[in-house]
Amino acid sequence: MAITKQYLKSKPICKVTFSLPAEEANEVAVVGTFNEWNTNVTPLKKLKNGTFKGTLDLDKDKSYEFKYIVDGVYVNDAEADAYTWNDYAASENGILNI
Repeated sequence: MAITKQYLKSKPICKVTFSLPAEEANEVAVVGTFNEWNTNVTPLKKLKNGTFKGTLDLDKDKSYEFKYIVDGVYVNDAEADAYTWNDYAASENGILNI
């Protein structure tokens, strides 16, 4: 799992790239407060090496809760900036600080 952040000098935006190795998976998406937890909005593309990857433009100076959905199962990123408990999901969500 990997998250890379590229801050733009010309705009208050950060390009965030999510990478998740999941060779056996058929579908992977990233959901969070940045897309209102909509499971259909941010699918990741599967690369030839089995890694799923996608990039989002997110506002700077904010924090977002997020998770991956791997073939219908919610998964945290081991490289999240932090974690927070979510009563609705009865589990922890990853935190992304931009």
